[in-house]
Amino acid sequence: MSSSDPSREESAPGADRTWFVVPLFNEGTVVGDVIRDLRTRYPLVVCVDDGSGDDSAQVARDAGAAVVRHPFNMGQGAALKTGIDYALRDPQMQQVVTFDADGQHQVDDAAAMILLRESDGVDVVLGSRFLDGRTTPSRLKRLVLRGAVWYSNLTSGVKLTDAHNGLRVLGREACEKITIEQNRMAHASELVEEIGRHRLSVAEHPVHILYTDYSRSKGQSVLNSVNIVIDMLFR
Repeated sequence: MSSSDPSREESAPGADRTWFVVPLFNEGTVVGDVIRDLRTRYPLVVCVDDGSGDDSAQVARDAGAAVVRHPFNMGQGAALKTGIDYALRDPQMQQVVTFDADGQHQVDDAAAMILLRESDGVDVVLGSRFLDGRTTPSRLKRLVLRGAVWYSNLTSGVKLTDAHNGLRVLGREACEKITIEQNRMAHASELVEEIGRHRLSVAEHPVHILYTDYSRSKGQSVLNSVNIVIDMLFR
């Protein structure tokens, strides 16, 4: 189906000018399905393998993604920076979507966020778990995320309902201006501060973060909550 087909544009707005950046660390059992599903609508995907010890990079490559590899684990912030730099090499790129490798993000949400950015002309669209009732984090995670929002709103001057959501759409100008120097979880707070520092226009959009049995089995929900607290206290 060509990118000029109206039905394609409805289901995948901006498909020919949007790069998806997928940080990747030991997700070989799930990333293939995530990439294949994503590429049915958005073919431009770059996975940044952040020193995985499994076959994640090869699985992502076999699923059709471009793959850039870090020689050792540098953290999600570094992986996003590498992926954004890769996407900026494409002169046709108009926006980057940051998208998780573990199946928690929904392609429909990403498409709606791209459409919002392009129709409203904003620099950045950030996903929020708290604008509707679809996402059901644990009580601990909800408490930590609310605290992170309070802290981020206080320090960045950007008023958000969800400050640590990994599903984002960054326009080209935002990608060129934003500097990510924090390699690990602190990059999320840093990114919001960069939005405020550069006075970029921002909108939020409701998203459904699917906490799967797979992600829970890896302890990601609790671990990420702990990491967010550490970042807020020791940045």
